[in-house]
Amino acid sequence: MRKLLILALMLPCIIAFAQTRQLSDRATLSLITCGPTQTELYSAFGHSAFRVQDPLRGIDEVYNYGIFDFNQPHFYLNFARGFLYYQLGVYNYTDFRDYYVYYNRFVHEQVLNLSQEQLQDVYDYLQNNALPEHKNYVYDYFYNNCATKLRDVLIDVLKDSINFDGSYISTHYTIRELTDLYLKQQQWGDLGIDICLGLPMDKKATPFEYMFLPDYLESGFDHATIQKNGVTEALVRDKIIVYEGRAQDVEQSLFQPLYVFGAFAVLTIILSIMDLVRKKISTWFDCILFGVTGLLGLLLITLWLATDHKAAANNFNILWALPTNLIAVFAFIKQPRWLQHYFLATATISFLMIVFWFELPQKIHYALMPLVIAIAVRSFVEYRIRRGASA
Repeated sequence: MRKLLILALMLPCIIAFAQTRQLSDRATLSLITCGPTQTELYSAFGHSAFRVQDPLRGIDEVYNYGIFDFNQPHFYLNFARGFLYYQLGVYNYTDFRDYYVYYNRFVHEQVLNLSQEQLQDVYDYLQNNALPEHKNYVYDYFYNNCATKLRDVLIDVLKDSINFDGSYISTHYTIRELTDLYLKQQQWGDLGIDICLGLPMDKKATPFEYMFLPDYLESGFDHATIQKNGVTEALVRDKIIVYEGRAQDVEQSLFQPLYVFGAFAVLTIILSIMDLVRKKISTWFDCILFGVTGLLGLLLITLWLATDHKAAANNFNILWALPTNLIAVFAFIKQPRWLQHYFLATATISFLMIVFWFELPQKIHYALMPLVIAIAVRSFVEYRIRRGASA
């Protein structure tokens, strides 16, 4: 949906606009929607772009807001801080289309029902936006991406002449649930997103906000209207199925989060029973468990408080990935008595989290429940054996 860096290898015809070009009365503007693929996490959502075609002027261009450049100044720092700059790129349509066909991703085209003046205004806007000084924009996963930019371009140019009617949306998905729809075959990627992004993801999405996804942008255009020459008409004049992808087999694997964490929880329980019987803590195991969860908690706190990743705020995963676990791990060296009380607290928090799992305002990924059970069990073992030793 977002990162089409590979297209940079496809001889893109990036155009330097010395002056505004006038379109003929044969020109058209289309929304191009490209299907998803499960080869990469970012490609699982599909992609959107504008096509401008004018056979009399020899123009057939794609305007693609899904480009980023690794060579931009401070790229990795900006990415970490939430200032990821994407840009508008201009490509030859045939190359763009053939790329998606080659990877068996569907290509749909919606020819928009614009007057000559409206079409020219949108084209002028796109040309100006493609200039080096204007092409970059601050990317946001859900509110300012390569799909929403296309909708917003039309709103910026056409103002009240265009209307997106969301009454056709009958579901009440949150942003997280909408994302989950596309990640059923990317379970580790889905888990990573669910861990790193917090409560803002659980906001009920409006029909307008559904359009951060290319499929829903396509549907939104299908149900939109345009005021043209004083008459309200459908925004989409023609719909063309350029290419319909072939069905692909879905590979099944046991290496899925629920199975992996489930097996880990079973091993944790077995080890814990052994520790309780021999009244000795497997410190090495707890150093790994609480060290890793502590580091993850530190990452979540950083994303929440020290970056502009708005969707990472108010993250309830911090209840099991406690950054303070790192302090506890270092405290294993001197074994202070307060560790007993610390692990009683972590056991209590983990237990309450399991009990109220489905009542939390943030949806916590179901595959994490075995991990939280493992944390609760090990915390209880730490508390019980330390308490017995100090009695």
